[in-house]
Amino acid sequence: MDGAIDWLTLDYYKILEIDYDATDEDIRLSYRRLALKWHPDKHKGDRDVTARFQEINEAYKGTSLASDGSYEINRYTLREYLSRFKGMILTCNGLGINSCPKW
Repeated sequence: MDGAIDWLTLDYYKILEIDYDATDEDIRLSYRRLALKWHPDKHKGDRDVTARFQEINEAYKGTSLASDGSYEINRYTLREYLSRFKGMILTCNGLGINSCPKW
């Protein structure tokens, strides 16, 4: 895979330098900041910069799909899923909520 990007193993949230529980606004602002910083026109055709810019765009598309509810859950192993959605999982499992007497 010389120089090829494996899109299935990328962590979109790390690429965009945001937390897994980032809001749509956080995602958008981070994307804009990074896209401006890594835009190929600013770096005179440097291939590494172009690749980084493409990663940032792909990450933004991926996280935008996630916030639209059309996230492809089957793309991830259980370990990846748990690490990506740890905050949401912990919250949904009742942190900060009184325990249920039925459990």
